[in-house]
Amino acid sequence: MNLANRQNSEGARLSAMKALIRNPFILLILVALLWGGNAVAGKLAVGHVSPMLLTSLRWLFACVFIAPLAWRDVVREWPLIRQYWRTLFLYAALGFTAFNALFYWALNYTSAINVTIEQSGMPLIVFLGNFILFGLRPVKLQLVGFTLTLLGVLITVAHGELSSLLSLDLNRGDALMLLATLLYGGYTVALRFRPPLHWRSMIMVLALFAFISSLPFSGYEYWAGYAVMPDARGFGVVLYIAIFPSLIAQSLYMRGVDLIGGNRANLFINLVPVFGSVLAVVILAEEFKAYHFVALSMVVGGILLAELGVKKSIAS
Repeated sequence: MNLANRQNSEGARLSAMKALIRNPFILLILVALLWGGNAVAGKLAVGHVSPMLLTSLRWLFACVFIAPLAWRDVVREWPLIRQYWRTLFLYAALGFTAFNALFYWALNYTSAINVTIEQSGMPLIVFLGNFILFGLRPVKLQLVGFTLTLLGVLITVAHGELSSLLSLDLNRGDALMLLATLLYGGYTVALRFRPPLHWRSMIMVLALFAFISSLPFSGYEYWAGYAVMPDARGFGVVLYIAIFPSLIAQSLYMRGVDLIGGNRANLFINLVPVFGSVLAVVILAEEFKAYHFVALSMVVGGILLAELGVKKSIAS
């Protein structure tokens, strides 16, 4: 009887895990949580490991951690990897290396709360890219959601003073984060063309190419005298980022894109500022200002309206 109960319990757990893997909404909420933590970790790294070195070490350790799990998949799919290596290298250089280098650089000049809210501009870039390249038209409620999201991002970038946008008086960190957002939005659109690799092979190859493409940035940082070698805190941040935002979140994000498409999956990035802001206040003791509340309200409202618009479009 006990054996039967244990078997039933194991079966229930396996069923729950399968249901989790098949549920894109749970997967993408976990992605947003882990990426929100990435901003906090990046802020904790300031002064303890320099941004470009952090990017290189992040992907180096990600390669080490994923290699034992992905090696057989990489060997099996090597002909396909070799055929598409230029595309894969471009994914890694833009979506992994350049985005993260700019992300961690931005955190040297602006708050973790600002960075997480500014990431919410990605869905607009993804929708524009899909419309221009593939003719995918958003529904009306999605357009309203975009507008709310964009306003929330602009309010954050301007630190509540929209007049500063007219004079282009932007914080350096906020400007860097906007550029990073543009790059990752483009990466998400381009995922449509990725080769049909197993997710383990995909992550392994991208992490390796990201490490390789990050080396020139780290080399310049060292040559220019800006490099900060990691101390105990810096090394801890590297390990956290390599495992959670890098391997786990990137894998779940790709799975989410496969299940519901880039447009809808990217909307869940709007939850990053919610988690990131809470973590920044709790862990970093950052000040949560009134304009942050207004911006977050617009971001959450935007994702709800856009998702409602998609459901109505599917139903009709």
